[in-house]
Amino acid sequence: MNELNTHAQRLMQPGLIDMHFDLPMDLYEKRGRTGILASDYWNAIARGRIGVIGVALYIEDKYMPEQALRVALGQIARLRDEVAADSRFAICRSAADIAAARAAGQVALIITMEGVEPIGSDLDMLRIFHDLGVRSIGLTHARRNMAADGGVFAPSGSSKQGLTGFGRELIAQCEALGVLIDLAHLNPAGIDDVLSMTRKPLIVSHTNARKYCDIERNITDAHAHAVAQRGGVLGMNAVLVSRAKADTTLDRYIDHIEHFVTLCGIDAVGIGFDFFEFIYDHLPEADKRMLDRLGGVHFIPDLTHHGHAENVVVRLIQRGFDDASIEKILYKNWLRLLNTL
Repeated sequence: MNELNTHAQRLMQPGLIDMHFDLPMDLYEKRGRTGILASDYWNAIARGRIGVIGVALYIEDKYMPEQALRVALGQIARLRDEVAADSRFAICRSAADIAAARAAGQVALIITMEGVEPIGSDLDMLRIFHDLGVRSIGLTHARRNMAADGGVFAPSGSSKQGLTGFGRELIAQCEALGVLIDLAHLNPAGIDDVLSMTRKPLIVSHTNARKYCDIERNITDAHAHAVAQRGGVLGMNAVLVSRAKADTTLDRYIDHIEHFVTLCGIDAVGIGFDFFEFIYDHLPEADKRMLDRLGGVHFIPDLTHHGHAENVVVRLIQRGFDDASIEKILYKNWLRLLNTL
């Protein structure tokens, strides 16, 4: 191990925070097996010195619409079963829970929601999911639901409609409950509405700069700046880095980080890796072709799982980021918001 790697590992030691990982859906699809955290995930998480993960409830199209609620509850059940069987992990509902888990050397898991399809149009379901531990909610994925529309995987063409009436009620209730509101995937008109009707810090759990990947699923500079001005954080996504495979590189990923640090300030940038090659590899070919048409799904060769996190830190050092700035990107910025839970 050279001096650069030693430097990187020292910065990583407190534990990185990744605010978007589709773990529950994978656990649910593997529900015939047990010990998945240990067999499929632990080595990469340990190697990457990951301390906190936002684990997202996401409902695949094949379960929509009738089974959305059932599958989301099933995902939580599978997560609970796996954590109960592996003391290296803890499901956390509050800042105190996170602190206790980290003090015990455990990986803290924060349950999030990517698309409110499980809630339908019933605010009582929001309260139930909050009771079950959901602490961050993104209204949409790519599709329309009862609350809002998703941003398209193209430079233009998203719905011009903002939040529905139910979507506005949902956002108001999230603020009242203290649930973090996540703008990832929301269409630009929807983001405008959320910004206009909220006062607390907002997050974008996983996104990228349209300068380098010009799709409306990614956030505009104006919206990113507004989130930063509110005290929010943008998580940098390791997948939608470029529409061109040749430009999907670790250096381009760092370009996204540098862009938002310059635009929004060092306090507004974090990590939201969105690793899902393990899911993509098992999709039917028709689904893969659909995703490729949407915007091109390309994976950075040396950033495909949590075990590759050190590569990011090494490159940040090489790009001239100082230690204090790297620590903010890796965990301190997210921790500031998680400490409000």
